[in-house]
Amino acid sequence: MSNQSTDASTSDTTGETAFDTESHDPAVPEAYSAFMRTGWDDREVVVPRGAFADRTAERRARLAAMFPGERLVLPGGGYKVRSYDTDYRFRVDTAHAYFTGNQLSDAVLVIDDGESVLYARPRSGRDTDEFFRDRSYGQLWVGKRPSLGEMSSALGLPVRHIDRLPDALAGSGKTRVHRGVSLEVDRQVLADGALDTDFARVISEMRLVKDDWEVAQLQEACDITALGFEDCVREWDDVLRHGERWIEGTFFRRARAMGNDIGYDSIVGSGSHATTLHWIDNDGPVKSDDLILLDMGVEGRHLYTADVTRTLPVGGRYSPLQRDLYELVLQAQDAGIAACRPGLPFTGTHEAAMTVLAHGLGDLGLLPVSVEEALDPESKVYSRWTLHGTSHMLGLDVHDCGQAAPEAYKLAALEPGMVLTVEPGLYFQEDDLLVPEELRGIGIRIEDDILITADGARNLSASLPRSADDVEAWMGVHRR
Repeated sequence: MSNQSTDASTSDTTGETAFDTESHDPAVPEAYSAFMRTGWDDREVVVPRGAFADRTAERRARLAAMFPGERLVLPGGGYKVRSYDTDYRFRVDTAHAYFTGNQLSDAVLVIDDGESVLYARPRSGRDTDEFFRDRSYGQLWVGKRPSLGEMSSALGLPVRHIDRLPDALAGSGKTRVHRGVSLEVDRQVLADGALDTDFARVISEMRLVKDDWEVAQLQEACDITALGFEDCVREWDDVLRHGERWIEGTFFRRARAMGNDIGYDSIVGSGSHATTLHWIDNDGPVKSDDLILLDMGVEGRHLYTADVTRTLPVGGRYSPLQRDLYELVLQAQDAGIAACRPGLPFTGTHEAAMTVLAHGLGDLGLLPVSVEEALDPESKVYSRWTLHGTSHMLGLDVHDCGQAAPEAYKLAALEPGMVLTVEPGLYFQEDDLLVPEELRGIGIRIEDDILITADGARNLSASLPRSADDVEAWMGVHRR
C-alpha cells in the first residue's frame, strides 16, 4: 500500500538527492526517469479567493498589532506516524488554520513586524523524480498539491517555498513561536518560555468570541451531526448485530461525506461502557435492555466541530428507572442552559447543573452528608457520580481556547458569540458498592452546543430531541 512516511528515505543509484521511498520500491532506470519527466501538462489554474480570506487577514492584523515589531511564527504541522511507514490522516494545527485558512501540511505562517508570509511546500515540479517517486509529497503517490501561486490566490496572502523558511527565521529580533506543532520549527528558533507561553495564551483567547461566519460553521456541523445520529438509528438492527463498532462506522461515514472528519474520537458506550467518560474502544455488544451513550461530533469542511451527546434506550423505550435517572440529568442540563446568559459567569453553568444533580443524588439516598454539605466546595462528594465539568468552549477544537488565561475563560463572564457545551452526566460504576445494585453500570449524559446571544442563548444542536418522550418518538420514526 502507499504511505506518507516522512522518515523513510533511500538514495538512488546516481547519488541524487534521496526521495521518501521504501526498500521494497522497484529500481528506477535512467531511461524510465527521463521518460517520466516529459509530456505533462502542469499549467497553473485560476483559484478563487477563499470565502475566509478577508477574515483571516483581519485576524492576522489584530494579532500583529498586539505584538508590534515582533516576529510571530505559527506552524501548521506535518504528518504523524501511525505505524512504521503509515501515517495518520493529516489535520492542520488549529491556530495556523485560524490565521491562514490553510489546511495543507508542512506550512508555516510568519508575521514579521506586521507583514505576513506563508512558507509552504508546493507540488513537485517535473525536473526531478519527486512527483512520481516520493511517497510523502509526490503527486502520483498522494495527490496534486497546489502551486505557490494557487495557494496565494486562495488564501489571500504571499506564499513562498518552505525552503526559504530558515532565512525568514534567522537574524535577531524578538520571536514568538507557537510551540509543540512542528519539531523542525521548534529547533530553528531558540525557545523563550515566557514569550511563547504568552503567545499561546493570546492566540487562544482571540478565538473565544465567534463571529457570524464561525457561528454558521458551527451550526452546519451540528446539523450534519444530527443527520449522523439519525443514520445510526436507521441502522439499529445492524447495531444490535454488530455492536458499538457499527455506530462508530456509520457516524464516521456521514462525517466524511458532508464534513471534513469527526471532530474527536466518537464515544459509543453501551451498558456499563457509558460510565467510562472517554470510552473510544467502541468494541462492545449492544444489548436490548441497556442504555447507550453516544458522544459524537462532525468536524466541518472549515474545521469547526460539533460536540453532542445523547443517551438512548437500546430497546426504544426507557425503563421506569432509566427514565427517572434520565429526567434528572435533563433537569440538570436545563438548569445549566438557563445559566447561559451574557454577563453570567462561565462557572455558573456547572454550578447550576451540579445543584440539581446533588439534590437528585440526595433524594436517592446516596450522599453520605446533607445536600448542602455535599455542595460545599470543600466537600463535593456528589462528584463521585458526576465526575466532570459541565461545560467547555467549542470551535475549531472540541475543547477550544484551552490555553486562554483563567480570567479570560474559566473565571470570566459569558459574552455574546461564545459557544460552549452544556453536558451534565450521572455515572454509576458497575463495581460501586455504595449504590444499589440496580443502578450499577448505568451512565447517562446529555450534551448540547450553546451559543451565547445578546439577550440569552441559542441551542445549535436543538434539532436532536432531548426529553425522554421525544427521544422515544424520534427513535420510533427513524428506526427501520
